Amino acid sequence: MNLLSFLGYLGFFLLLLRVVLSYKSLLHLSSWCWRKVGEWAQVYQYFDVPRYDANSQENPLYRKALAYIAWLPSLEGSDLASLFSSASRSNVFSVHLGPGQTARDSFLGAHLTWTRPTTAPDRLVLRVRRQDRVRVLRPYLLHLESEADKLMLNRRELHLFTNTGTDKDGTRWLSLPFTHPATLDTLAIDSNLKTRVHADLEAFLEGRAYYHRMGRVWRRSYLLYGPPGTGKSSFVAAMARFLGFDIYAIDLSNCKPEELRNLLVHTSPRSIILMEDLDRYLEENGNSGTASILSIMDGIFSCCSEERVMVFTMSREMEGVDPAILRPGRLDVHIHFPMCDFNGFKALASNYLGVNEHKLFQHVEEGFQTGAQISHAEVSEIMIANRRSPTRAIKTVLNALQYAAGEVKSSSAMRRISQSFGASRLSNAVKDEESEVPHGDRGDSHVKDNAPVREIKKLYGLIKLKSRREGTVVPVDVETPTVRNEGSKAVEFER
Repeated sequence: MNLLSFLGYLGFFLLLLRVVLSYKSLLHLSSWCWRKVGEWAQVYQYFDVPRYDANSQENPLYRKALAYIAWLPSLEGSDLASLFSSASRSNVFSVHLGPGQTARDSFLGAHLTWTRPTTAPDRLVLRVRRQDRVRVLRPYLLHLESEADKLMLNRRELHLFTNTGTDKDGTRWLSLPFTHPATLDTLAIDSNLKTRVHADLEAFLEGRAYYHRMGRVWRRSYLLYGPPGTGKSSFVAAMARFLGFDIYAIDLSNCKPEELRNLLVHTSPRSIILMEDLDRYLEENGNSGTASILSIMDGIFSCCSEERVMVFTMSREMEGVDPAILRPGRLDVHIHFPMCDFNGFKALASNYLGVNEHKLFQHVEEGFQTGAQISHAEVSEIMIANRRSPTRAIKTVLNALQYAAGEVKSSSAMRRISQSFGASRLSNAVKDEESEVPHGDRGDSHVKDNAPVREIKKLYGLIKLKSRREGTVVPVDVETPTVRNEGSKAVEFER
């Protein structure tokens, strides 16, 4: 009877234990007991990875370890994990190691554990068995840094920084999320140029060891020059997207020459340093501006541009800029951004309208061959405004080309006429013609392509009046008007 009672109580106790503790709970309990035994026997060695060093500088290994741990499958499958969403990209979520959480990893047959202590959330603790430390630790850290660099390049949220002045603690940078969608594939530039830029940027990303072996600072510099609206800013945005780099846009108009070095010192690695309107800055600041630019290009402070891409832009051609600034080593790559041509138009039509061929393309090509010049920005704005009707968009571009071609011809003619009888009378004639046009009849600039014709007719009338007073003979044919002065060569112009 006593034996039966004991067995009954034992069965009831085991049943109760089975209900209270699941198999998984028993497994966790066994694992916890085993770890405690290992710690008591000093089987493991622990390595502390702080976020900041003694000089309050961020530890790069801490940042890379966090990115690597967030990628571990063991963290995603753990019972407890911290979820975060992206501030600049929608539908993007990530898992991070929170305080008191643990993530496990394996490398070369060794088992490693990462922990973020609850009492010190700004630290990470790596645990490895003592017998594996010499064999695994260094290769594992190199593997961690390599994988973290790739992950951070793909997942990193980019930022745009602009200088807002200086204070007693240094330069103040205003940071904003960088969400520009431009990519190298969407740029309306020559395909061969796009391929060369792609290869050059890839070589730069993979060339850290090569640059250091050659004794050079790991950086690259670009000069982008061309008229406004030709795509220089979009090119910089596409570079940032491709490299995964932040952009530090230095406003040279708000920066004295002696402040440039301080601005460069306060930038971070993996960034693009953008300085726009270099030609205007050099013109306004003279020798002091040239000296400050040279000092950040290859002076002793150039070491502060490690793992950076320097980009300078100019709105004019390179004439007038000191050749010392333009030489290779200071500006490695020069890229010219001309006004839009037919190939650029086709690329924009494909991107904005989804049209690769159209019956009006031949007329657009003929319009560009007349010498008419319009910017990529003007073409893209026309296509955005008429994106629901590709035919209307292309016709509007044709009108803009015709108007630009008329301006080219009329400006050339007016220059020759002004040399004939004075620029002041020419200016007054144009003003008189404009005053005769009612305000309500002045249509859109793209549609009013006959305005140069009316101006030329008015000018031709003044020429005839002047010629009659001087006793010269002027033909009446308006189609090909010619001014003939006695003893001088005829000046001809097309309407």
